[in-house]
Amino acid sequence: MQDLLEIFKISSIAGLATTLGSILVLLFGKPQERFLASLLAGAGGVMLAVVSVDLLPNAWKIGPPLQVVIGLALGLLFMFLAHLQLKIPNDSLPLSRRQRLKRAGLLVAAGIALHDIPEGMAIAISQEAAPSLGLLIAVAITLHNLPEGMATTAPLTMARIRWWKILLLNIGIAVFTPLGAMLGLFALEGVQNSLAFFLAFAAGAMGFLVFAELIPLSRERHPHYALLGGTVGFIFFAIVSLLLPA
Repeated sequence: MQDLLEIFKISSIAGLATTLGSILVLLFGKPQERFLASLLAGAGGVMLAVVSVDLLPNAWKIGPPLQVVIGLALGLLFMFLAHLQLKIPNDSLPLSRRQRLKRAGLLVAAGIALHDIPEGMAIAISQEAAPSLGLLIAVAITLHNLPEGMATTAPLTMARIRWWKILLLNIGIAVFTPLGAMLGLFALEGVQNSLAFFLAFAAGAMGFLVFAELIPLSRERHPHYALLGGTVGFIFFAIVSLLLPA
């Protein structure tokens, strides 16, 4: 029960980072591109460190190897399918600028909510493997969700959507991270001896997120700050994860 409460707490905090990002934009406006680039790449560096230093080594140590390979492949596939949901479809009818901004914000919100489920699962599964690992992943996802809340709010604000509707939307998105954490716990309990599979699944999902979204998005905003943020995030959390007890 104590583990359940701890997982729910840290996954809820990670999810609410999306709401915090939204509040910051509502209060102060959209931040500078170099700040967003550093934050996005820093989150990517943190996630990459967690995947390479903790998730995959722990999964491989628990084994068996085939379970790890299948979990990694399915994690990549799941996030690839989720990534497709972010693509904006072509319309035959032209839309006004306000309509385009509104649709862009809502599509990003839907994509973020979909991504938050495996991220929450990663927190719960890693917490079951080692408490320090679950906390590291929760911090990484918090850093990742902050700019995502900003990315959702900025176009909706420009589309003149009321602030309280934007805030409610981001609070709704935040629910998906603890929801994913609870699903991760149920999956572990329902499938015996499956920890290695789910650790590898989380590694595949987070690895895809880093290389398909966080790094390209950060480089589009500012390539130099993206490189700096990614390097600092990776080195810092690789050192932290190696120093923390298992």
